[in-house]
Amino acid sequence: MPAPTLTHIGGPTLLIELDGWRLLTDPTFEAPGRRYHFGYGARARKVTGPALQPADLGTVDAVLLSHDQHADNLDDAGRAFLPAAGRVVTTASGARRLGGGTVGLLAGETTVLQAPGRPTLTITATPGRHGPTFIHQIVGEVIGFAITVDGSDATAVWISGDTVLYDGLRDAIDAMDVDVAVLHLGAVTFGVTGPVRFTLDTTEAVAVVDLLRPRVVVPVHYEGWSHFRENRDVFEPALVATGADVRWLTPGEATEVG
Repeated sequence: MPAPTLTHIGGPTLLIELDGWRLLTDPTFEAPGRRYHFGYGARARKVTGPALQPADLGTVDAVLLSHDQHADNLDDAGRAFLPAAGRVVTTASGARRLGGGTVGLLAGETTVLQAPGRPTLTITATPGRHGPTFIHQIVGEVIGFAITVDGSDATAVWISGDTVLYDGLRDAIDAMDVDVAVLHLGAVTFGVTGPVRFTLDTTEAVAVVDLLRPRVVVPVHYEGWSHFRENRDVFEPALVATGADVRWLTPGEATEVG
């Protein structure tokens, strides 16, 4: 299986180069300082800017967008970038909102990327839940992505998306053989919602790694915003204790995770 090259741009935004393909996750390119509204009184400020801008990226074959409704996963600059990508893949509801030929997937559904001289990639939507059950209808849909290269039964790269750990995700993890796992962390909470948490915390991240046992773990989306409650200082010792090969990428630096 080819080793992907990953470039962490900031937050959830990651450039994945895999066997000739160039994929971008959750594009966010705006400068720090702005406060964003997440609905129902929830707000957060962006405190760290991106390491790269769209002009630095070159050709992007597809954007894998875990969800479109929150600015820390798709800000205005990221939204403006979408037409430049060869394809945009996101949730079914997000595709209806974005239009323009966006591919919408429900968990378990697939789409393929094909081009002359390159292996076919199969993109499978994996389940996500952006918080507890009772708040799902308010927060909206989110998915992750499992990327498989033609000729391999294993998942080359899995991106968790913004999710907590729940039974649907456990079932999906049980069915996957993953080489590189990209985990959205941060333990997001908002003052207005009290203790309600919207992304993986340290305990859940460790449980995901223990269940999945990937070759490499790449943490993202744990810094750069005021609504993150756990950062690298908290996650790193816990993830190291799992025995996993954890790669903390330097923003803007292309890294082969072989």
